[in-house]
Amino acid sequence: MLYHFGVLTSSVHMAWTRAVCGRLEMRYSYSNTIVYNNFIWPETTADQRAHIESTAQGILDARALYPGASLADLSDATTMPKELRDAHNANDRAVLAAYGFGKGATESEIVARLMTLYAEATK
Repeated sequence: MLYHFGVLTSSVHMAWTRAVCGRLEMRYSYSNTIVYNNFIWPETTADQRAHIESTAQGILDARALYPGASLADLSDATTMPKELRDAHNANDRAVLAAYGFGKGATESEIVARLMTLYAEATK
C-alpha cells in the first residue's frame, strides 16, 4: 500500500495526470479508466520499492505533525509545511530514480517517457 501511495503522490504521476486527465472547470476529473489504468508503473527492484515505501511513510508522518490541517491546506504549494515539502521531495527523488530519471528531469521529459512506455506496453 505504501508503495502505491508513494508513486501516486509523486511528481511523475502528477505529470501523467496533467497530461491525460480531463478537466471540469479548473479541477481535474480523475478517471480510473483513463488516468489510473493507463499509468505505467515503474519496474522496481526490491530496494527501490522499499525506498519508495519509506519515503511514502515520510509523507504520512509529516502530515501527522499537523492534525488540525485539512488535506487542502497541506497540499497547497504556497502554504505546505517545510517537513511535508521535504518528504514529498524525497519521495519524488525515489520515484524518479525508479523510472531511471535523473535529478533534473523536466515534466515534458517525464511525460514523453511515460508515453513511450505506454506505447510499448500496448503494442
